[in-house]
Amino acid sequence: MSSVKQDKKGLESDHQGDRRFATTLARGLSVLRAFRASDDGLGNQEIAERTGLPKSTVSRLTFTLQALGYLTHEGRRDRYRLGPSLLALGNVATASMSFVEVGSPIMQNLANETGTLVVLAVRDERKLLLVKTWRPRGVSSIWLETGHRIPVKGSSSGHALLAALSDSEFEEVAAYLEGENGLTIDMARTLRNEAYADLVSVGHVIAQPEIRFAATVNAVAVPFRSYELTEPVIFTCGALPKDLTDARMQEEVGPKLRAAVRELERATGQSPVLAQRG
Repeated sequence: MSSVKQDKKGLESDHQGDRRFATTLARGLSVLRAFRASDDGLGNQEIAERTGLPKSTVSRLTFTLQALGYLTHEGRRDRYRLGPSLLALGNVATASMSFVEVGSPIMQNLANETGTLVVLAVRDERKLLLVKTWRPRGVSSIWLETGHRIPVKGSSSGHALLAALSDSEFEEVAAYLEGENGLTIDMARTLRNEAYADLVSVGHVIAQPEIRFAATVNAVAVPFRSYELTEPVIFTCGALPKDLTDARMQEEVGPKLRAAVRELERATGQSPVLAQRG
């Protein structure tokens, strides 16, 4: 996957002048977020390119993060990798979200039954971050790894997120996303209204072909809202267009995904997203 420079606007500009905002902490976290699962270690120069931070700043941050166990470069010729402290923190975070454990067998069964890759996506700054994947057993599927980021505009997952937000949440998120991948507030409002209508009528969201961000992936999405989180998360089924046609998304996979999310809602005692949105 290509290295994409992070948007520093999301880290500092939006909080400029706010004395509560810890810029050094934000920069340190941006260093950690620069890593991808496919990386075979990153050097300071590569991290600087991905974050937009000066290399001298990155050097201080990586030294500190290594000292704390969040990065390691033992035997890596000064190429850093994520460290054990971060692994422990991630495990604690996953354990605190009980719906992930409860939902895993449900989503694995869905992946096996539909032959699609099932992913769990959350909003991360101005994109959606894939935090969990379930691959169909015995079936070749698209390769999207944990840690992959996809845009809000043009993705079924992103449109489902917009639809699941409350009015006040939407206004805040839309203003934050403005300008990302050409997204305007009016466009975000249109995408939200269309996706909401789809959720009401058929229970799932599919981005229109003319706006899809990637021609190599078709996807159908359903939002889920846990009381443990402040924003909705998105469950999505995806595959190559030849394996997951628009007709199949509408008639088969979309309804099965919605049924799986409803099963998870019942198992965790969560209300449906549209009921929570009000």
